[in-house]
Amino acid sequence: MDGFFSGYGSINDILIDAAIIAVPALVCITIHELAHGYIAYRLGDNTAKQMGRLTLNPIKHIDLIGLIMILLVRFGWAKPVPVNMRNFKHPKWYMAITAIAGPLSNIILAAIVILVDVFLPAETPHIVEIIVRRMASLSIILAVFNLLPIPPLDGSKVLFSLLPNDKYNNLMRYERFGMIIIIALLFSGSFLGFDFFSSIVIAPAEAIFFNIHEFFRSTLI
Repeated sequence: MDGFFSGYGSINDILIDAAIIAVPALVCITIHELAHGYIAYRLGDNTAKQMGRLTLNPIKHIDLIGLIMILLVRFGWAKPVPVNMRNFKHPKWYMAITAIAGPLSNIILAAIVILVDVFLPAETPHIVEIIVRRMASLSIILAVFNLLPIPPLDGSKVLFSLLPNDKYNNLMRYERFGMIIIIALLFSGSFLGFDFFSSIVIAPAEAIFFNIHEFFRSTLI
């Protein structure tokens, strides 16, 4: 598993890497968005169901540009599941629960996939090992990234739920501008000398991956 998060050397390896990352990426974003929609539905909002988003069909969740970005630069996004807070009995709190469902589903998915990886037989084809580990790593990265308290990421909805209603509503109005902050932070290494994505997202995700992996190895093998 050494260097798992660091990619491969030759152009051929890069092309193979780009190809095999598509399946894990589609699985991770589908589970993430489905979790949002399902929990919202259980809490009283059927918007996602009416729009056909309560499905494991990845095509329903793909944002084409976001998927291309995942393949090219390892950062991207899916088509957000629509949620209408007005359908919730307790809008602020239920929105927080709906938001946290996405990252939580990715951590659960990663744990299941890592468990599979631990028990893969020695003769398993290398390409299968790569796909399995990519799926686990991408799922954890997606969870960690979305837990950042920056709107419109899921972490912001959880954090904002602790605020009084008037402040919550005011902040939610400016949610769309959060992407500017996120993009600026992603490119911070170019002009601040600090690689935000590697330090704040990749490093914690890598630690979570190896800790879960070692936990399963030490307790189950």
